[in-house]
Amino acid sequence: MTILVVEDDRAIAEGLSYSLKQEGYDVRLCENTKAAKLVIEQELETITLCLLDLTLPDGSGYELCQLVKGKADLPVIFLTAMDEEVNVVMGLDMGADDYITKPFRVRELTSRIKSVLRRYSKQTSSPQSNTLSIGPIEVHTLEAKVYKRGQEIVLTALEYRLLMIFAAHPGQVLSRAQLLDRIWDVGGEFVNDNTLTVYIKRLREKLEDDPHQPKMIQTVRGLGYKAGDSLATS
Repeated sequence: MTILVVEDDRAIAEGLSYSLKQEGYDVRLCENTKAAKLVIEQELETITLCLLDLTLPDGSGYELCQLVKGKADLPVIFLTAMDEEVNVVMGLDMGADDYITKPFRVRELTSRIKSVLRRYSKQTSSPQSNTLSIGPIEVHTLEAKVYKRGQEIVLTALEYRLLMIFAAHPGQVLSRAQLLDRIWDVGGEFVNDNTLTVYIKRLREKLEDDPHQPKMIQTVRGLGYKAGDSLATS
């Protein structure tokens, strides 16, 4: 597996390269967007995952993310400085899969990488299923019915749609803008930011064992929501 690392701080870049190689990954290292674009244009089929610094001397990780996602369904993780964290929402809207804030422990980064790669592996290698399991919740997609420990849970059309969005992106942070874009005008209903908050609340009340400490639909402060990593297809 080859990871494209785009990082302009040489010390960080070399440390990342060394650590990732120790974990068994091949590393393609670039220090600016110009070099990264050449790799993306000419060698993208050899890349398994992209690790992109958000701020680069001749551009940004945003434009590289757009370029990658426009060419292939490859996972992208952003490296961000602490004061850039709020800007990650823009990257998530572009399709980025995760982010990690500097300074970080290498073990945390490799854990994030493995988690993202597992999600992509499941999406590409698992056969299509008619049942989704989300903790104690089972979704029978052909019947559009939801069960919790064998008991049917009645959801509205929009609540069901929202649940299916989370089910399709296990462990991935979804911004409020992404969620609104996917559920807007479902069933002829206008959905704004306040409405989304209400539907998230209702969904938690129906599905979670403890809605005040949700495990299936978790809040990621300042960024949005994510489905718990326990989500799986069966």
